[in-house]
This record gives sequence, C-alpha cells and structure tokens, in this order.
Amino acid sequence: MLSIFRKEINSFFNSLIAYLVISVFLTLIGLFLWVFPESSVFEFGFADLESLFAYGPIAFLLLIPAITMRTFAEEKREGTMELLLTRPVKDWEIILGKYLSSLALVLFSLMPTLIYYYSVYHLGSPVGNIDSAAVFSSYIGLFLLGAVFTSIGIFASAITRNQIVAFIIAVLLCYTLYDGMARAASVNFWAAQANILVKLGLSYHYEALSRGLIDSRNVLYFLSIIFIMLLSTRLVLGSRKW
Repeated sequence: MLSIFRKEINSFFNSLIAYLVISVFLTLIGLFLWVFPESSVFEFGFADLESLFAYGPIAFLLLIPAITMRTFAEEKREGTMELLLTRPVKDWEIILGKYLSSLALVLFSLMPTLIYYYSVYHLGSPVGNIDSAAVFSSYIGLFLLGAVFTSIGIFASAITRNQIVAFIIAVLLCYTLYDGMARAASVNFWAAQANILVKLGLSYHYEALSRGLIDSRNVLYFLSIIFIMLLSTRLVLGSRKW
C-alpha cells in the first residue's frame, strides 16, 4: 500500500495536478473571504471564517473529482490496470493507496488556509476574538466532507476508463449526496419522508459540525459513507474475476 501511496503522490506532484488544485482552491476561497462583497470579512466586519466553510464544499465538489478522476481510469486507458492487479498486493491495498494519496492532496489544500485563520484571528477586536473551537470543528467537518467526496471519486474512476466520464459521475454523485437529498426533501411527493431524506444528505451532518457540534453520529455517518464507497470500489475491481 505504501508503495502505491508514494507512487500516486509523486505522480500528483510531478505533474501540474497538485499545484493547480491547491492554487485554484486557495484562490477561490481567498476571493470569497477577502474580495467578493457579499462574503468579504472586510465588508461584513465580522472576524470569522464562515466563507471558507460555506464555499469550501462547492470548491471541493469540482476540485476533488478532478483529483480522483485519473486514479483508476488512467490505469485502464493506458493498459496498466491488469499489470497493477497482478502485483503481489491485495485489492484493498491498491484502493487504500490511491484513496489515501488523493486524500493527502485534499489535506495539502486545506493546510494553507490556516493562514486565513491566523489573519482573521489578528483582525478581531480585540485580537483573538474568534470562536476557535467552532473553527476547529468546522475544519473537521470540511475534511470529512472532502474524505467522502474522495471516496466517491475513487469509485467513479473505477467504473470507467474515461477520465471525463469519471469526473462527471463523481460530480453528480457528490452533488446528489451533498445537496440533492435536501432539495428532494422539499418536493411535496416526499412529504412523509422529508426528514429522513434531509438526514441522509451530507449537508445536514456537515452543517452540524460547522456549528461546532462534534457529535459522534455525524462523524460515524461520514465514515459509513466512505466505507460504503470504498467497498463498492472493491466490488468493481473484484468483478474482473467473475
């Protein structure tokens, strides 16, 4: 698993993918946090990182599928997938190696945003007038959301050899789980099950964490989705033996 992890990380940083993803993410969040008047810290006069945690999922919705779309699809397209699968490693090691390397890139994207936290911390009046505990909880929520999106992207890449198709499938699945459930719940047809649909959506649990509520049920929900998506990926890889 470690060899696959290192290979994927090197592949990311030997190409423009890692630098492009990190740069685009930081630029988008920076614009929302400091520039755009409807969300700027300077415009509203509040020292908080609400824009980061409000718009971070939207950025992840597009950027994470861009990271994961190549993980398996490229191997299939180049004909190296069978070679990879014949190596003396288990399917789970391949999946986890690719998943963790993609997740590491998501983490690398988040780490520089601590500069934004430092800046907002010192902009407060008095200095430090920011709810650091809520910020910490929100970071956990955003990272877990990124982890779920990454597992979905890995699955999408495993079911096709076309990277663009993998990207589109991942975006659609991520959107459906994040916002689609809540929107479906607002349709009268689902009136009786509306509350269930809302709670099945990622946004419900993410928003709870963003409010500073570190509830084990929310964390367990994210971990369950990750497990289901990685297990589905394992089943896709295992189907080659059928």
